[in-house]
Amino acid sequence: QVQVEESGGGSVQTGGALTLSCKVSGYTDNNYCMAWFRQAPGKEYELVSTVEGDGATRYADSVRGRFTLSRDNQNTLHLQMNSLKPEDTAMYYCATCSLGCSCSMHELDAWGQGTQVTVSS
Repeated sequence: QVQVEESGGGSVQTGGALTLSCKVSGYTDNNYCMAWFRQAPGKEYELVSTVEGDGATRYADSVRGRFTLSRDNQNTLHLQMNSLKPEDTAMYYCATCSLGCSCSMHELDAWGQGTQVTVSS
C-alpha cells in the first residue's frame, strides 16, 4: 500500500520562504510521478509541480522561478518555496502516480493529508 506523508508547512510573511517535504513508501521501484497540488479556500485544486521517475520536473506558471522541486533517494520530495506571496496561501498536498505525471487526479495512487501554508501581507 502506497503511503504519503507531508511536512513543513507554516506561516510566513510575504517574501518569506518555506520548504515542504513529502515521504513516500510502498513502491517497489522508483518509476512513479511525485507531485504537489494545492487548494486555497473556495478554489479548485491547482497542480503546483511534478517530478517524473527520471527526474524531469514541471512547474505551474504561477510558481515557476520561485519554487524548486527536488527528489532525494527517489522516495522523498522537497518543495523549496521562495518569495512567497499571499496568493500562495493554501493547503498543499503531495500525491503520487505510477502512470506518470500525465495521469488525472482520479488516477493518483495516493495523497497525503496535506500541510497548510499561510502567507501574510
